[in-house]
Amino acid sequence: MIRPPIHGIEVFLAIVREGSLRAAAKSLGVGAPAVSHQLKALEENMGVDLLFRTTRSIELTEAGQVLLDSAAPAYRDIIYAVKKTRELSKSTKGTLRLTLPRSAYTTVVAPVLERFQSAYPDITLDISLHEGLVDIVREGFHAGIRLGDLLAPNMIAVRLTEPLIPAFSAAPSYLAKHGRPNHPRDLLNHKCIRYKRTTANRVAEWHFTEDGHAKTIDPPSRLIFDTIQGVVEAAIDGHGIGWSMRSTVEEPLRAGALESVLDMYGKELPPFYLYYPEQNRRVECLRLFIDCLVAKRNERAN
Repeated sequence: MIRPPIHGIEVFLAIVREGSLRAAAKSLGVGAPAVSHQLKALEENMGVDLLFRTTRSIELTEAGQVLLDSAAPAYRDIIYAVKKTRELSKSTKGTLRLTLPRSAYTTVVAPVLERFQSAYPDITLDISLHEGLVDIVREGFHAGIRLGDLLAPNMIAVRLTEPLIPAFSAAPSYLAKHGRPNHPRDLLNHKCIRYKRTTANRVAEWHFTEDGHAKTIDPPSRLIFDTIQGVVEAAIDGHGIGWSMRSTVEEPLRAGALESVLDMYGKELPPFYLYYPEQNRRVECLRLFIDCLVAKRNERAN
């Protein structure tokens, strides 16, 4: 593949536009010897003279005219493309594509949605609710939100919450019929509603703490879902005890549709983080969204 001498062509076009090497050097912000050197290198690269130079003027050779006619429009297109790209990086208009689990939407996005859309009505949030891990670069997302222990490597990460509180919960009707577990080992004798990690294709273990020590339990699974929302809805319907983040069941707990159990044994989860690749660092829509999420995080902290 032939690599075009872009820098040399830029110098050549500046000389023709300004009418002299000295004026071209001034417009480019470099010294006249540098311009002369670049022109000579370009002519050697092309294998032909491009300009006739005298003490008073410059004139295009036939080859120089051919290069000017072809390169000048293309160079203007490049300048325009650079300008539009820079404008886009600072734009408060456009679409921001995000991938996150429903629990992250409930916990960190939903509380700021009205504020963000009111402040930036020309930004569209294209949100994909997905429980499994997603390659955000390959799938064309600007950013993702996941728990801190599930972040993809080589990403810029911004913490959005404090460590999260888990919840074991069940419908009052289920607890009235089967009793309340008093210890995590009691779950072995209950109907348990489990969540399967779609990326790993395995049922997630249940974690708890006892006397300051982290432990796990793998209770029998009467129902398995690949979304936390499925676990919560089945628990509300009285099918057993489910595990989720407390923020995802806060409303049914307040309404009395669910009751939490084993609260003293809950093991904290990592915080939610927003993460994105380095190349999206200057996307203005993303920066504004992060600012809004971080402002809400700081409000919670205060």
